[in-house]
Amino acid sequence: VQLQASGGGLVQPGGSLRLSCTVSGLSLENHAIGWYRQAPGKEREGVACISSGDGDTFLVESVRGRFTISKNNARNTVYLQMNSLKPEDTAIYYCAADSLRDVGACTVLGGTQWYDYWGQGTLVTVSS
Repeated sequence: VQLQASGGGLVQPGGSLRLSCTVSGLSLENHAIGWYRQAPGKEREGVACISSGDGDTFLVESVRGRFTISKNNARNTVYLQMNSLKPEDTAIYYCAADSLRDVGACTVLGGTQWYDYWGQGTLVTVSS
């Protein structure tokens, strides 16, 4: 299983970026995908996830209303659309896959233990 995150970069406050996570080795129809981020000197924290099947979504409160998560099963790719970016969104963003099949609702709360396969991360810098 491999996950490739891309789309990071430097953006001004208030700007937008779209991150992509392309997955190989398992199907998004059967496996949930989560996005996490890690800022310098801080622990990795959950951002959003999308479940298997119909793709129910969950976003943490700090990004709700600004970020959206979606997927294209045919392309086996998950997207994280980030709008109204703030300096505190600066971090390395990682996507991760749950090895369990069809587990229903996803979460990114309470740590990283829900996900077994991780991509290499993509850096997002929000600065003027």
